[in-house]
Amino acid sequence: MKVLLDTNIIIHREADKIYKLDIGQLFYWLDKLKYNKYIHPLTIIELNRYKDQNSLKSMNIKIESYNQLKHQAPLSETIKQISQQVDNTPNDLNDTQILNEVFENRIDLLISEDKKIHTKAHLLGIGGRVYRIQSFLEKVTAENPDLISHKVLAVKKVDFGEVDLKDSFFDSFRLDYQEFDKWFNSKAEHPCYLCYSDNQLTAFLYIKIEKPGEEDYSDITPVFKPKKRLKIGTLKVSSNGYKIGERFLKTVFDNALLFRVEEIYVTIFNKRPEQEQLIEMLEEWGFYQHGIKTSKNGEELVYVREFGKNLPVNIENPKLTFPFFSRETDKYLIRIEPQYHTELFPDSINTREDKAKYTENEPHRNRISKVYISHSPDRNLKSGDIVLIYRIGETAPKKYSSTLTTICIVESIKDGFKDFDDFFNNCNRRTMIPKEDLLDKWWNKFPKYKPFIINFLYAHSLPTPKPTLNDLINLGIFADSMSLPKGFAKLTSKQFDDLINFAYNRTK
Repeated sequence: MKVLLDTNIIIHREADKIYKLDIGQLFYWLDKLKYNKYIHPLTIIELNRYKDQNSLKSMNIKIESYNQLKHQAPLSETIKQISQQVDNTPNDLNDTQILNEVFENRIDLLISEDKKIHTKAHLLGIGGRVYRIQSFLEKVTAENPDLISHKVLAVKKVDFGEVDLKDSFFDSFRLDYQEFDKWFNSKAEHPCYLCYSDNQLTAFLYIKIEKPGEEDYSDITPVFKPKKRLKIGTLKVSSNGYKIGERFLKTVFDNALLFRVEEIYVTIFNKRPEQEQLIEMLEEWGFYQHGIKTSKNGEELVYVREFGKNLPVNIENPKLTFPFFSRETDKYLIRIEPQYHTELFPDSINTREDKAKYTENEPHRNRISKVYISHSPDRNLKSGDIVLIYRIGETAPKKYSSTLTTICIVESIKDGFKDFDDFFNNCNRRTMIPKEDLLDKWWNKFPKYKPFIINFLYAHSLPTPKPTLNDLINLGIFADSMSLPKGFAKLTSKQFDDLINFAYNRTK
């Protein structure tokens, strides 16, 4: 496998001081999988523009360890047209030349943190062969679980005072904020969320609830109007293939619901690729740039997301208004076997299950976005529909051990795959099912009737005690335990309302 590394990857790898901890994981996997690492001649030219002569000399020595492309593929008319649409600078044109090696199949994969490269790859139809560090790590960890030698612990809530401020993880914050160490120490008794990978801190989140009239927003332009807000005070995630950023967003949304805020916001610099990727993730989930915050540290972008159940719901793109949903859409109940359930829905764990089994992370556990694979003849689900997850019980009588656990929102339906690779690429990283099982037990199970995929968003875990099958029978949803359909059970609006009211009202 020939992997081309973009200039920004080489700079981060070979710089004197590394601020992207995920670089080590990237090169670990490239070496572990015995991929051949290539650099483009244009990368060498760009590196030689370094003004620091000591860094330049060191860099030139280090790049000798990479394979260098001897010949550049000529640009076709197709890629020239895309270049004319997107490129504005000489660096953009160089990036197109680098991307062209993938387009012309001289290179198998390209790894780059450049946003425009990914935009052009998508327009060229080769997005599946161009990766960011995060997406590449997700791919290889999901495809090679037997090669994972380190443990990635689940997100934990601790006090600031329990965290080592001297950890190099915080060096980038010290670069951006002169007063960071002082601020950090002042929060010693405050809670934060973090994640460790192989005993290294790889993710950190701090959130704060701000009440109307208690905060000074004079340094933000336009100035905020008085509202109850959740501020994402500190957020950093080093890519490790485990989708911690999305897990943190779920934490943010859960707290926004709990404290009934009207708005969520974050201030963030856009100096480095890791910050650019956080901004892209925020935009994907409905945040938009409100304005600028000005301080002695410089100008930060201010990103905002309105929040509340009375706001309009985006049915076509549910991520933008997640975790809220419309009750005007269709509702379904979907059965899931117990061995799959908690892997996909760790927050909806059954009270009888051993939580210790789920302390290590997996990409499918941390994602808000999940996939459900089915051979059901009913393929009429659509974006914005509501799905209730029904966990099949393991012990008899199953009408008491089977429970309704989770509310999800349909994001999209994928059907008509051209081959198994197409099917696998749409499942990968969102499901716990191994590749060989996807092939044998799903793709080849009915040769003339291929499976389809429901992409949905993990929105709400129902409160404990969760409704059982016996409760569903008593509510008149099903006549008895034998009448539950094998595929999807479509619910009426009244049945859905009765279920939700029962689930939430009996806990009060």
